[in-house]
Amino acid sequence: ILACPCPLQKADTLMNIHEYQAKAVLKEFGAPVADGVPILTLDDVQTAVDTLPGPLWVVKSQIHAGGRGKGKFVEAAAGEKGGVRLAFSKEEVMDHAKAMLGNHLVTAQTSAEGKQVNRLYVEDGADIATE
Repeated sequence: ILACPCPLQKADTLMNIHEYQAKAVLKEFGAPVADGVPILTLDDVQTAVDTLPGPLWVVKSQIHAGGRGKGKFVEAAAGEKGGVRLAFSKEEVMDHAKAMLGNHLVTAQTSAEGKQVNRLYVEDGADIATE
């Protein structure tokens, strides 16, 4: 989440953007960022997996709160995993998207009701030792 005071409005006004939006801005300025595709509906998932080479994809919930990977979904149908999941096949990307979209993710920065996940970001996975 990128939150910055806007000089044209009151100093306490914040602009909240999602990770995928921030990465698009960084990419415009030449910063090295992993390739990714925003997902707004399940219909977008096929485009994402066809665009990104794999064999590893990272499916990330996009809500305005930190700690998404350690978060838990309110709905049991979303499974036990958090809001950031690894997928090792195109089918697994779709399974994660189905489990997360429309459900409520609770993190350390949300209320107990969580925030509804209306967007995902599917990123090309990278082989890294540490984050």
